[in-house]
Amino acid sequence: QVRLEESGGGLVQAGGSLRLSCAASGSIFSIHTMGWFRQAPGKQRELVATITSGGTANYADSVKGRSTISRDNAKNTVYLESNNLKPEDTAVYYCNANGKLTTWGPRGRTDFGSWGQGTQVTVSS
Repeated sequence: QVRLEESGGGLVQAGGSLRLSCAASGSIFSIHTMGWFRQAPGKQRELVATITSGGTANYADSVKGRSTISRDNAKNTVYLESNNLKPEDTAVYYCNANGKLTTWGPRGRTDFGSWGQGTQVTVSS
């Protein structure tokens, strides 16, 4: 019921920059947290950064100082701007969002948690 559409991945040289975008659509009442995770070949999916509707951001140590997460609540969109990219940043980047749907359940509005399909980021050395 909630679709996340990512864009902005691609191939970039080490030291370069990239901006990822993720737009949520569907039966959304509110989104509490949006974020980015990544998964490199042979590794587990890991947190990159998250941001709440109030603007509180959280970053993985590996990207602190190099990445900035932001969101446009009116557009249900989250962004990740990364600078000084390194080969070890190469991974599939997934958008994540959780919040409330417009539908009602026995305990109030229905919760949702959704993932995007992923976008490849490749950093060449």
